[in-house]
Amino acid sequence: MTGSPGSVRSRPAPLVLRAPRATRSNAVPAGAWWLWALGLAVAASRTSNPLLLGLLVAVAGYVVAARRTDAPWARSYGTFLRLGLFVLAVRLVFSVVLGSPVPGAHTLADLPEVPLPGWAQGIRVGGRVTAEQVVFALYGGAQLAALLICVGAANSLASPARLLKSLPGALYEVGVAAVVAMTFAPNLVADVARLRTARRLRGRPTGGVGAVLQIGLPVLEGALERSVAVAASMDARGYGRSARVPRGVRRTTRVLTLGGLLGVCAGTYGLLAAEGAVYGLPLLLAGLVAALAGLRLGGRRTVRTRYRPDRWGARACLVAGSGAAVAAAMLWAAALSPEALHPGVVPLTAPVLPLWPAAAVLVGLLPAAVAPLPPSPSDSEERT
Repeated sequence: MTGSPGSVRSRPAPLVLRAPRATRSNAVPAGAWWLWALGLAVAASRTSNPLLLGLLVAVAGYVVAARRTDAPWARSYGTFLRLGLFVLAVRLVFSVVLGSPVPGAHTLADLPEVPLPGWAQGIRVGGRVTAEQVVFALYGGAQLAALLICVGAANSLASPARLLKSLPGALYEVGVAAVVAMTFAPNLVADVARLRTARRLRGRPTGGVGAVLQIGLPVLEGALERSVAVAASMDARGYGRSARVPRGVRRTTRVLTLGGLLGVCAGTYGLLAAEGAVYGLPLLLAGLVAALAGLRLGGRRTVRTRYRPDRWGARACLVAGSGAAVAAAMLWAAALSPEALHPGVVPLTAPVLPLWPAAAVLVGLLPAAVAPLPPSPSDSEERT
């Protein structure tokens, strides 16, 4: 637009690509978040490199910080972090006290050894503690802690109620029971934080055995009351009503579902264990086909409708696909160069960060860019 010499020419605003605010229609389904987190967990199970494990935990933590909401169940990530650190500490203590089969040449301490009877041969309490066995225990504990933290990321991002919508009809009753059980832990965490804040404002101690005993009973009572209330409301709305199906269909459904789930479990174990990678994938695929066929038949006995079902759009596929890409890249790296994913302990060497597996782990940051932003407090106030 042209005007007088003194007029200012307006310029178009720069185009900024950013994710929209989350609503009921564009929110990422809970199943997509669980697939993303399970992909990170599979990647963590294939390596004991502490640098890669730390990178996986950092990726999960960044996505949780960027996309979690203010719901009570979304605050459980810190609890899983502390649980992972606790598991790591327990693993180190057990290695120091009970010893380890890993030989070592760098002695850290000589603990007094407790004599054991002959039937306990091969087990020792105390004795020589080497740097190699401590590092080996640190690697194993870090791997287990990373698995727990990835599961905690899924619990913080996926709504239990929306997860119930994603379940097939055959697992609907089991899903209702699981959702009622899953409401216990997040409410427990929220009640602990609320009661500790109240005691701190009243000038009462929040640590120690006495404070834990005084907080524990109200916390357990409140969490159980909420879970029972959720179960009662579901029962009042007719959850669990089923239709009649022929006996042959029921038997076929049971055989396909149980056999498929067993195949999925065995195939998953084969993928997670290094010695079962050959038969793991075919068995997993066969189990998935059988389980899906059984769930399809079992859905006939469930009479229910879906209110506003979750739709898998492009953003949900990108979220789930990023986790699958991280898992696939780590499985490939484990097959090509396993020594890069499992640093040596004997002789003791410093871990090295492999470049392209680390770059593959960074693909897990994609949900922080494509998933819709959590609703702001102002948006929730406008809706109310």
